[in-house]
Order: sequence, then C-alpha cells, then structure tokens
Amino acid sequence: MKPIFTLAIIIASTLLLSHRPQVVNRAFAMEKAEVKSFGMPDEVRDFPKGKLELIKVGGVSIGKATLQPGWKWSESVQPLAKTKSCEAAHFQYHLSGVLMVKMDDGTELQCKAGDVSLLPMGHDAWVVGTEPVVVIDFQGMTDYAKMKKN
Repeated sequence: MKPIFTLAIIIASTLLLSHRPQVVNRAFAMEKAEVKSFGMPDEVRDFPKGKLELIKVGGVSIGKATLQPGWKWSESVQPLAKTKSCEAAHFQYHLSGVLMVKMDDGTELQCKAGDVSLLPMGHDAWVVGTEPVVVIDFQGMTDYAKMKKN
C-alpha cells in the first residue's frame, strides 16, 4: 500500500508544480512592489471634451480617459493626431458611460460600464448619452492625444 501512496503523492506534486503560474512577459517580472494612483498622475493631457491621465507602473503606461458627453474622436482628437482614424490599439476596462466604436471596416461596438474591450487600430468612437465615459486603458494611451508634428 505504501508504494501506491508514494506514487500518488509524486503524481499530485508533479501536476501541481506543472500548473504553477509562469512569467509570460519579462516586462512584468519586477524587482519591487509599486503603487500608483490616478489621483496623482505622472502626466495629464487635456483635449476638447476629454482628459487623459497617465501613470507608469512597472515600466508600463496605463491611461485613464474621461470623455464628456458630445466627445467624438474624429472631432476632439483627430485634429491632434492628424490621421484618418484612431491608430492606437486599445485594451480597456469601462468604468462608466456608453462608448460607441465604429471600426474602419464598418463594424460597430457599444461598450458600457463593466465591459472589457479590445480595439485594434482603425476606428472612430463617441460618447452616447449624457453620462461621461471613463475607461482604464492598459495598452494604447502612450501617444494618445499628443500633438503630431508635421
């Protein structure tokens, strides 16, 4: 009976160890703990009917965008970006409001509080209704709403 028990422990240990979380991206293999707050952002960018607050944590920029009713990318940010459509890819968590997104291929998505959206480059977006849209963006805000040089 003892060899079967020993074998069971070896198999269980092997299975548990083989399912340990692995560091997938070395950029997130940190040396120290860090806490940042959007209450004290590293950078703030204002643009018509919107604001972007940026913090840098673990070498990664994370943005909090607040977009007021009436905000539309093609009216508020396109004059700064000087591109046909938004060229930033976004990976966002939506905290409040309703954001309508129209991809360059015509696909339309409605994003609301509690949603997570993955938006490739090539889109327009606008606030729907009277509630401000607030999103946390984990990917596409490093160069967002920066004045593009000619």
